[in-house]
Amino acid sequence: MDILHVSAECFPVAKVGGLADVVGALPKYQNKLGIISKVILPYYDNSYIKNKKQESVYKSKLKLGSTSYSFEILELKTKLGFQLFLVKIPGLLDRENVYGYVDDTERFLSFQIAVLDWVVKSKAKPSVIHCHDHHTGFIPFMMSHSKKYKTLKNIPTILTIHNAQYQGQFGFDKLDYIPAFNQDKIGLLDWNNQINPLATAIKCAWRITTVSPSYLEELSIHANGLEYLLKHENQKSLGILNGVDTNVWDPEKDKLITKNYSVKTVQSGKKANKNYLCERFNLDRSKPLFSFIGRLVYEKGADLFSDIFYKSLLKNNASILVLGSGNKEVEAKLKSLNIPFKNSYNSFIGYDEVLAHQIYAGSDFLLMPSRVEPCGLNQMYALRYGTIPIVRRIGGLKDTVIDIGDGGFGICHDQSSVSDVVYSIDRAVEFYQNQAAFKKTRKKCMQIDYSWNKSAQEYLSLYKSLTN
Repeated sequence: MDILHVSAECFPVAKVGGLADVVGALPKYQNKLGIISKVILPYYDNSYIKNKKQESVYKSKLKLGSTSYSFEILELKTKLGFQLFLVKIPGLLDRENVYGYVDDTERFLSFQIAVLDWVVKSKAKPSVIHCHDHHTGFIPFMMSHSKKYKTLKNIPTILTIHNAQYQGQFGFDKLDYIPAFNQDKIGLLDWNNQINPLATAIKCAWRITTVSPSYLEELSIHANGLEYLLKHENQKSLGILNGVDTNVWDPEKDKLITKNYSVKTVQSGKKANKNYLCERFNLDRSKPLFSFIGRLVYEKGADLFSDIFYKSLLKNNASILVLGSGNKEVEAKLKSLNIPFKNSYNSFIGYDEVLAHQIYAGSDFLLMPSRVEPCGLNQMYALRYGTIPIVRRIGGLKDTVIDIGDGGFGICHDQSSVSDVVYSIDRAVEFYQNQAAFKKTRKKCMQIDYSWNKSAQEYLSLYKSLTN
């Protein structure tokens, strides 16, 4: 069985968020199960790609409306645990950033056309094409209804929805970008009088998966306008929880942290890593350390952070550290807390993969008061490193974290509100004072298995059901 994953992101080649971590890990674990799992993504002009050897495997031209582009498929000759291919389209895809350009519609549609042009000419066809998010959403439609890809229509397609808030919609004035198709099927492209790639994929993919069971349920209520469609397609939908790449996220072997540790040596290991953070960011090492890692956006509850942190630090003997970037107003408010709470608060605006690992290793608690969290990987990374997650019961957070009051290993609340999060921090500070219980829970966290093994097996079962 030969699986081709099509994605805009893949760790460590190009990462913006959790999508990259999933696409960079799932194929590795699938290959361990005895299937052939490959990835194809756009060629970005970033340092990782430029510094790696590549081999050209296919060259051709494609048309996007009336404009013609040359493209090339390159194989990255680096050991990642799976074969990785890159679509290079000079003038469209060869830019440093993954997203954020005014012509993103053209960029990702040309990427999808190039992928299928390559596949349709390949002698060995994939058994399944696995699409990830709206950037690949036209592939199931084009395989079924575009004339040039008619030989691919019997290859099963899967769409995994990592985040339904982003759908990539655009106007019908760009309809001619899509290769000639049966005009009777034009309704499959339409949602709310726009061409919507995510809606199109939901309609056309053979199966739909979401990145957690709870997120699948929530999409029937909150899906940024796609609620009815997802309810209608529920019979072909399945929630499969994401996992953690235990080769990358392993406190015993992680080369990015100050001191490695296991369950047996967690106390000394956590202490050494916490001491490093506290010294670097001028924090009091005697206090419990709360951290946040992620995008400073509404979905993460970041607009509440300055109020939450201000109230919590006034009343609690605690320290807070933030790593992230996003909304500029939020960034400014977070920076302003550095002065009144010297030695108890600090922030690093931006993203640093090395620092992220260090924060997981050195923190006592991780904050995730998300409004939207389809799966969430940060809470799983935290558990792996013995850091107790404080989460809102939503999406994958609900599926992966059980409150200490219910015999679990985290602290949970029901709303993304200032009062709920402050109360959870209060609970955490009180829990930290009971060091015997705190240390026991920390060890319990580290022994929870959220690796990709189970999830990879679930995907394999899904593939087999389609190919059989």
